[in-house]
Amino acid sequence: MDALFKIMNNLKVLPSLLIFARVAKEQSFTQAAVQLSMSKSAVSQQVKRLEEHLGQQLLSRHTRGMSLTAAGRKLLDSCELLEDQVDVVLQAVDSSKSAPSGVFAITTPHSCEKAVVIPALNQLCNEFPGIEPRVLVIDKKQDLIKNKLDVAISFGDLKDSQYRALPITTVSEVICTSQVYMRKSGPINSLDDLVIQRWVPAPWQASGIAVFDVADNTKKHALKVKFSASSNTLPTTVEMITQGMGVALLPLFVVQTQLATGQLVQLLPQYQGKQWPVYMVHRFQNDKPVHVARFYELVKHFFAKACR
Repeated sequence: MDALFKIMNNLKVLPSLLIFARVAKEQSFTQAAVQLSMSKSAVSQQVKRLEEHLGQQLLSRHTRGMSLTAAGRKLLDSCELLEDQVDVVLQAVDSSKSAPSGVFAITTPHSCEKAVVIPALNQLCNEFPGIEPRVLVIDKKQDLIKNKLDVAISFGDLKDSQYRALPITTVSEVICTSQVYMRKSGPINSLDDLVIQRWVPAPWQASGIAVFDVADNTKKHALKVKFSASSNTLPTTVEMITQGMGVALLPLFVVQTQLATGQLVQLLPQYQGKQWPVYMVHRFQNDKPVHVARFYELVKHFFAKACR
């Protein structure tokens, strides 16, 4: 009986969770109310009821608007998935198609394997248990039909092809090194200081290193640096830098955790590397299968989470 009471009690807050997600994403009770066709006061009451149910403040109200608390940010990640799951359920009800099953073959670069693709696949399999993921992790772009693949996560500009491409996000590169290396190298306060460091290039940087002004992304600086080590995979490059082997220009979302924990230090934040568009490429010419559409939404969600 206690278990049933708990389930029923939790079900009561489902609408509040969805309303909170809309308020959090819009950063506005007014905009959320318009989108949900509700009054502003009703939306506010739902969020207040959710905070009381959880016993935690989710939003900080101030004169400039609102912001998420730590608890609110954590809850928003789950609520975004909940919103998508509701959409998937409704699509499945509207569709006469059977639940997807069988092999789902994808290829992804090493950079987003751990933080993005595997979490997205895990959630996808929870929603569609009949799916059997087959993952090819390789930085070189693969032809989908030739390699019997359904989907590819692709970085950089795309060539014209017979495939469809859906935009996911844009990622930037930052200059970073470790505290261990900093103790050996001394201060690095300018591009001149940067040029004389020991560099470990990412796999796609074999032809050289270039950075751009953050304030003016058209202003390019080609750096004549010396490579002291190299690797054919990004995880190995990150590990080399983490262990003090030099300086690197790496995708921000890849090293976000190491920067937050102090394992790595960002150098010269007024400069950044190339801006890389990220796409999901698929080979379906008509409507995408429901699991492919859902995978796209999940990949966007986990990319956004990795880049926060």
